[in-house]
Amino acid sequence: MFPPDLIVDRLQHSAFRRRFALKSPEYRYLQEHGLEEVLRHAEGFVAARLAPAHPYKDGKQTPFRGHPVFVAQHATATCCRSCLEKWHGIGMGQALTTLQTQHVIDMLARWLQDQKAPVEVARPARKKADKPAPRNAIPDDRQGVLF
Repeated sequence: MFPPDLIVDRLQHSAFRRRFALKSPEYRYLQEHGLEEVLRHAEGFVAARLAPAHPYKDGKQTPFRGHPVFVAQHATATCCRSCLEKWHGIGMGQALTTLQTQHVIDMLARWLQDQKAPVEVARPARKKADKPAPRNAIPDDRQGVLF
């Protein structure tokens, strides 16, 4: 298992991992339920989806949104066993030990604590008049009489 500071440094150099951030619904969930409760959920997710030696649907078991832990798992490369092996040095084919499971939870907690409130950008409402006419639209006065 690699040291957490080394892992965080490596993750910050990955464009794919850096792009993950909590969106408003997940951030609101984290604020409403608190970090402790969300980490209890994380323990359950890790135990069910990551800790077994051969997890069901490994590599596809973690959704990309819907819960703060899911986003954090992708951001910290704790989403599947192959990512755990590549990024954290935790081998595949054996169930996670208590120490390894705690390492995963600690990585998730560290990432979740660092999250800032997402900036919500209000989109201006589009008026019907602003909608461009289709290219193939022919003005009514150019239409010929068919009968």
